[in-house]
Amino acid sequence: MVTSYGFDVPRLVIAAPSSGSGKTTVATGLMAAFSERGLAVSPHKAGPDYIDPGYHALATGRPGRNLDAFMCGPELVAPLFAHGAAGCDLAVVEGVMGLYDGAAGRGELASTAQVAKLLRAPVVLVVDASSQSRSVAALVHGFASFDPQVRLGGVILNKVGSDRHEVMLREALEEAGMPVLGVLRRAPQVATPSRHLGLVPVAERRTDALASVSALAAQVRAGCDLDALMALARTAPPLDCEAWSPAAALTRSRGRTSASPAFEARGSGGSAPGNGAAPADLGEAPGRRPVVAVAGGPAFTFSYAEHTELLTAAGAEVVTFDPLRDEALPPGTSGLVIGGGFPEMYAPELSANEPLRAAVAAFAAAGGPVAAECAGLLYLGRSLDGKPMCGVLDADARMSERLTLGYREAVAVSDSALARAGTRLRGHEFHRTVVEPGAGAAPAWGFTHPERRVEGFVQQGVHASYLHTHWAAEPSVARRFTEAAAARR
Repeated sequence: MVTSYGFDVPRLVIAAPSSGSGKTTVATGLMAAFSERGLAVSPHKAGPDYIDPGYHALATGRPGRNLDAFMCGPELVAPLFAHGAAGCDLAVVEGVMGLYDGAAGRGELASTAQVAKLLRAPVVLVVDASSQSRSVAALVHGFASFDPQVRLGGVILNKVGSDRHEVMLREALEEAGMPVLGVLRRAPQVATPSRHLGLVPVAERRTDALASVSALAAQVRAGCDLDALMALARTAPPLDCEAWSPAAALTRSRGRTSASPAFEARGSGGSAPGNGAAPADLGEAPGRRPVVAVAGGPAFTFSYAEHTELLTAAGAEVVTFDPLRDEALPPGTSGLVIGGGFPEMYAPELSANEPLRAAVAAFAAAGGPVAAECAGLLYLGRSLDGKPMCGVLDADARMSERLTLGYREAVAVSDSALARAGTRLRGHEFHRTVVEPGAGAAPAWGFTHPERRVEGFVQQGVHASYLHTHWAAEPSVARRFTEAAAARR
């Protein structure tokens, strides 16, 4: 709720010493267990990950939202949190990697610790205790004392082997003065399947995912002191911030459009609306709002909730379609967004849907605005692992052994329906595919850090790239894209 002192909601950050300790197990289980008590639980994920928020949404019935201090800037973390948590009884934030791990070479930036400090939230440390006993106290002491501004409120011990093992762990942590808020035994039956980019998304295994979330809730309910955890969450002080609003963000946005000296800015020669323009008055009468079709279904599961909210606030009617099953674009489509996901897992099925591939190709050929990220880039190419795709781009994609992963600083090289040349954004790459060639005659982005290279494709109304971006950082891209769609109605 909002008080005279600011935004006030009980909250916890679930962190760990390292990846693989059980953060997702505990965070998702806590979300589900508290939801089962009748609480409105707001789910959040530190960092750029798309998959964990799907499980969070399943556990709470609310959109899973990301808090990424690199892509959106530290100044937006609390406002975006307040936007997502408005009206809730509790917020649970799952951390990323180890507690103090962030953007490479950037200190604490984008770390769980930084998010916890920005939210003034107590931290619960999930410790994989499977191969230690008394040493757990030294480990926890180090994490508790490393940064005095991070308030470590307690520990949940994961993968505890026996009653005797639990006693030894509790005794050690009691000596260290650290509360034990939960003990979870090894439970392989609750394990969630993974593959090359992490957990299998909810959309691909919804029935099994529901069972997994239910099992996690039961495990957490049996092993954790929910009352003590709620009491700890209530110790978080009010946040002195204004909740983020998509409408207000669009009004305030003026765009970062100065060209980068590192890359030549290339005009498209078209008449796409500029980043600095005021939001268009698109009207409220039926049929007046431009239809922006957003790819969904099992093959395209990666998206941030704020993107749809920004498109809607900019005047679009957002309609979801499934490229695996739908043989036509939604009626009246005047803009097309194809985000990330796992098209490589569904290449035969995507290829077999020839009517939709033809419809997408025709829409792009007619100059329709298309924003494609990662999976969308693969879908727009000629082929994916030898299977024909939409053929919009003269490029072919294939799986590789190499994982491309990391934050990027980027500048738009070419004018497009998404961004004016010179627009600066921060983004994230995460894929095991290769596209050849990696850039078109008019590239989408020039990366300025950590490496200098151009990437992606801009042609007619198409903007296609591997780069995942968070539009809350630059709302003008949603306005620009919606205006481009409105121009085609």
